[in-house]
Amino acid sequence: MKLAIMVGTRPEIVKMAPIMRAADELGVEYAVIHTGQHYSFEMDGIFFDELRLRPPDINLGVGSGSHPFQLAAMIGGLEAALLEVDPDIVLVEGDTNSVLAAAITANKLGIRVGHVEAGLRSGDRGMPEEINRILVDHLADILLAPTDGALTNLLQEAIPPGRVAVTGNTVVDEVLRHRDEAARKGVPEQLGVREGRYMLATAHRAENVGNAVRLGGILDGLARSASAHRLPVLLALHPRTAGQIETMGLRLDPALRPMPPLGYLEFLSLHLGAALVLTDSGGLQEEACTLGVPSVVLRDTTERPEAVAVGASVLAGADPDAIEAAATAMLSTARGWGNPFGDGHSGRRIVERLDPGFQSTTRVPVAVPVVGDPVAIAVEAESLSPPV
Repeated sequence: MKLAIMVGTRPEIVKMAPIMRAADELGVEYAVIHTGQHYSFEMDGIFFDELRLRPPDINLGVGSGSHPFQLAAMIGGLEAALLEVDPDIVLVEGDTNSVLAAAITANKLGIRVGHVEAGLRSGDRGMPEEINRILVDHLADILLAPTDGALTNLLQEAIPPGRVAVTGNTVVDEVLRHRDEAARKGVPEQLGVREGRYMLATAHRAENVGNAVRLGGILDGLARSASAHRLPVLLALHPRTAGQIETMGLRLDPALRPMPPLGYLEFLSLHLGAALVLTDSGGLQEEACTLGVPSVVLRDTTERPEAVAVGASVLAGADPDAIEAAATAMLSTARGWGNPFGDGHSGRRIVERLDPGFQSTTRVPVAVPVVGDPVAIAVEAESLSPPV
């Protein structure tokens, strides 16, 4: 078996890293293809260095642009790359334009597609990421769902259960692997804040940073939260977000301390010491839940309802009053939740499940709330592996 492991953004590099290591340990051949959706050293190159991963075998260098432009450029470059690599399976992760382009190209070339983090649904079809993940799930031959809830979503969309494996989420593998190393970096102290005495915030989703009312509401909510609790907010600014703040003429309150993009270990060090995380990132919701740090989700919906269900996260949207109220509630919440996203062995579990000859008749009873439906349902389905 030969894999083509596709990445295009920082979160994809982090979440594919455990799979690359597992492939090395199991003697599985693979090539890493990078679309270049994130294309600067600060945005992604440093992640390969910090995580001690070999550099990509092929980098398309697509860069930024409109969604149609990115997809067209990626598909054009990926056809030649996949014909050169000649893999048995193309492995993609998540919901970016890179993921959709790779899945379409592989499907048209007759190459099997494996989708890591399959089955996530927010119920908001206005999100470009929601459309991407739905399309990729229905193109994929092997769907690697992180949770029972993701499995339920796929079964409700008539995905054949024999194509789905519940594996856990690889973000847990990477957080647990690097947690101690990140703690030793002492980044909070370097930035002049004390552990447990600051909040950490990010905003990058198009529905937030592309809308002046929502982005302004988020910044106002962060400032109010900082004032109410006398805690500074370290604001990790994506370059697009920083540009939008300037273009829209928005003002940053002095309590909001902007930071440039950080390396994975630097950011993890800050995340470990934060009293609270406020974010519109799905991956950071999982990371916070794993680290035992409460989070406020700066969105109206989430494709990670498991974190909300265990009390690790709460939805606040972009309303300043709601953000302040959510911050107050989560700063005082108990932190003893169990982690619904995995056990730290998802990467190896995924590689082992990619053998085309593997089949199982294990019956998996699943009882989870469906996104957008408050009523818990019970589903009995066949899965390639037991739930984590």
